[in-house]
Amino acid sequence: MNNHISAQNQMARLRDIMARLRDPETGCPWDVEQDSASIAPYTIEEAHEVADAIARNDMSDLRDELGDLLLQVVFHARIAEEAGDFDFDDVAGGISDKMVRRHPHVFGDESRDKTPEQQTADWEAIKAAERGPAGVLDGVALGLPALTRALKLQKRAARVGFDWPAVDQVLDKIVEEAGELAEAEGDPDKLEDEFGDLLFVMVNLGRHLGLDAEAALRRTNAKFTRRFGKVEDALSAEGRSPEAATLEEMDTLWNAAKAEERQ
Repeated sequence: MNNHISAQNQMARLRDIMARLRDPETGCPWDVEQDSASIAPYTIEEAHEVADAIARNDMSDLRDELGDLLLQVVFHARIAEEAGDFDFDDVAGGISDKMVRRHPHVFGDESRDKTPEQQTADWEAIKAAERGPAGVLDGVALGLPALTRALKLQKRAARVGFDWPAVDQVLDKIVEEAGELAEAEGDPDKLEDEFGDLLFVMVNLGRHLGLDAEAALRRTNAKFTRRFGKVEDALSAEGRSPEAATLEEMDTLWNAAKAEERQ
């Protein structure tokens, strides 16, 4: 690490590095040919890798992944600067202004004596005022992971009263949607439609239970990966691979891995 370089100079250094990478004459051919659309998937990937490092509580990895994500911000800003649209200072200035504007209880004369829920409501009210006249669901980004976007859409609708008042009603809806999915068997298009409806209601159930569907599924994915890894390890100790094992054998090893975690 270059600890002798100040944080401000490190930021300037990173911007200079990106400028050199983008130089049409002396830069990196790959970096030069990119635009914001082509690197957008990398931006999303880096954001997920940040979340993964946080979930694993790996601070060293988190530092590296935050750097990768910061590079994406600098990359997008450099592309925009070259096009004459805006630059990194505009990005930093814009978010600074927004944070001050949306925290009048910190930077203004409003009282800080508010619950987190009231602060969230105030934040959303300020956002809505900034957006101006718009539909309730306008502004929920299409590029979000589908489960996250479903949750945000539902929260927006709930703020204007379009919501089930009780968990029991959501559970009833899940049963209804599961039945419609079963009835759609044999029709691929309708199957996808009904399956999406069921997923959407499951996200709603999580919201009513105070759970984030994206975080819950990410946790389950990690659990599945961990337990299946133990199945592979157990088979490897016998000189076998999963392909050489029966479903019953793997299921027994899975249950053993599951029991081990619960001890």
